[in-house]
Amino acid sequence: MKANALINESSPYLLQHAHNPVSWRPWSDDTLELAKKENKLLLVSIGYSACHWCHVMEKESFEDEQVARLMNEHFICVKVDREERPDVDQVYMNAVQLMTGRGGWPLNCFALPDGRPVYGGTYFPKDQWKNVLNSVAAVYRDEPEKAIEYAERLTDGIQKSELISMNPEPPLFSFDSLNKCVENWTKGVDNTEGGPNRAPKFPLPNNYLFLLRYAHLSAEGPLKQNISRHLDLTLRKMAYGGIYDQLGGGFARYSTDMLWKAPHFEKMLYDNAQLVSLYSEAYQAKKDPLYKQVVYETLEFIRREMTSPEGLFYSALDADSEGEEGKYYVWKKEELESELGKDFTLFAEYFNVSSLGLWEEGNYILLRKKGDKEIAALYKMEEEALSSKIRVMKEKLLSIRGKRIRPGLDNKVLTSWNAMMIRGYIDAYEAFAENKFLQTAVQAMNKLLKDVRRKDGGLDHTAGGVRPINGYLEDYAFSIDALIALYQATFEERWLEEARKLTDHVLLHFYDKVSGMLWFTSDLDRSLVARKMEVSDNVIPASNSVMACSLFLLGRYYDDKRFVEIPEKMLNNVQPYIAQYGPGYSNWGILMLQYASPFYEVAIVGNSVDEKRGELKKHYHPNRIFAGSKKESALPLLKERYVEGKTLIYVCENKSCKLPVSEAGEALKLIK
Repeated sequence: MKANALINESSPYLLQHAHNPVSWRPWSDDTLELAKKENKLLLVSIGYSACHWCHVMEKESFEDEQVARLMNEHFICVKVDREERPDVDQVYMNAVQLMTGRGGWPLNCFALPDGRPVYGGTYFPKDQWKNVLNSVAAVYRDEPEKAIEYAERLTDGIQKSELISMNPEPPLFSFDSLNKCVENWTKGVDNTEGGPNRAPKFPLPNNYLFLLRYAHLSAEGPLKQNISRHLDLTLRKMAYGGIYDQLGGGFARYSTDMLWKAPHFEKMLYDNAQLVSLYSEAYQAKKDPLYKQVVYETLEFIRREMTSPEGLFYSALDADSEGEEGKYYVWKKEELESELGKDFTLFAEYFNVSSLGLWEEGNYILLRKKGDKEIAALYKMEEEALSSKIRVMKEKLLSIRGKRIRPGLDNKVLTSWNAMMIRGYIDAYEAFAENKFLQTAVQAMNKLLKDVRRKDGGLDHTAGGVRPINGYLEDYAFSIDALIALYQATFEERWLEEARKLTDHVLLHFYDKVSGMLWFTSDLDRSLVARKMEVSDNVIPASNSVMACSLFLLGRYYDDKRFVEIPEKMLNNVQPYIAQYGPGYSNWGILMLQYASPFYEVAIVGNSVDEKRGELKKHYHPNRIFAGSKKESALPLLKERYVEGKTLIYVCENKSCKLPVSEAGEALKLIK
């Protein structure tokens, strides 16, 4: 079949549609000009390569000649990869949510030739889709003024929704607000299976990172104990569930049920990056060997299946293989019996090849219910022997699985998601002192900055695409976050300087003086029908909250008035929402913890700086930053603190420092 205009794109999602009979075009100025010239409505269809229902709608409708004729006759049809153009996705997702009360992908939105939305929805079955096409086309042909009037009202709603205004009240960040937030939060949790008390269940790493830090920093009492128990339960249940790939490591996007059993099998880089960070920090706090296993196995999955030859990271693995969801990951009982022989009974007990693991059409999802200690006792084995035997069986089955037809790979390299993965490697290094994790992070950051740096000092959103896409706030926010973490892991000041330069770029091109918040798009970009702010935390924390957290840290490093004042204003603007709905503002909650609890700057100066830092980081304390140097440094936290022949540790709080000490144990006593 003749290719359409998508054949020249680099996005795997767009290329999947390049041979549809629909005359798809990419989102571009030329496409919008064509719609105006021909006076046709835009049909903006948005999805991503690993999206199961996107594939279904393509097969049912976009590959159908009759449906394609209808679409081509009445509309200028535009395909958008939501990961490549999150700005376009935000606008039309907001429109569909205002119209229907819900959203999701595939997202299909009809818009005037200038981009203002008129009507939309998510997945449409074929017959319904044909009716929608005919109805929308008829309205625009017969009553265009009605479509224009509705588009004006809807666009006004989009422009006004989700905007944050400046809070005139003086900032006051206390644990009382955080306690109310957590009390409200606990009303919606599942204390049997972990996570929220509803399905589907998403593994929201930032939610649990906040709860981990809250439980550590809050005062003793029933609330602290309940949260700590819920957190341990959730992390264990997620690691035991089918949502976690028990053979190959890594997490699927979400569980379709309450048990973390049956996943939606797509694997996303951003989920796994954040979950590596979460389990690494949880290990520092709890020292649970299960958390270490999850981190090591997940990073091995990332190395094996999601890392490019250049050392950067791919975006996603599809849910489907050979047109069936999950086919690559599930097993028939007979297949396992044949491959494992006499060891099958132990394997079946360990991974629940039973009614518990049974899924669809006689397929089993591997999942855990019991810990090693319980199963070792059941089989009268030493735990170490059990672990060794399970490891051998897993390696054998992983090798066999590797010969199956693999799920599709989305090989886009996104700046924001790569920065998250780099942060994941750094956090794993912090928890386990594994040098290869730090080396991977350093190599990836060097390569990423080389590939996405713009001439003006800014960043591109993707590396290696057919056309540059100017970076969004998320690209800067996560890159700055990773750079600050990389400085703390290495004490190489070039990383901190890089973070500062990118922050200066953000404040120049994204900052809104009226609200004190940051726009998602740069003022260098062509305007869409609305300029959006990303404020509430979701599966990925909001770019505003990530930037606010980084500004808070940079304010401590550089003593720069802007870096100190702006995050305080940003947090004050969203503070009223945190107590009402904690899960949607968990990263803001992490920032509030830093204001509401003592926050320590730990400066280490002298030849043994790495050794001292290594001793200090073994002790979990989330409310602190490290600065360090083997010699004199101009960094404000280190300035004039070098003493020849000594290594001194300075513990400071709010610009007030204790007398320096020389031993890590003495410094730890100063950190309450």
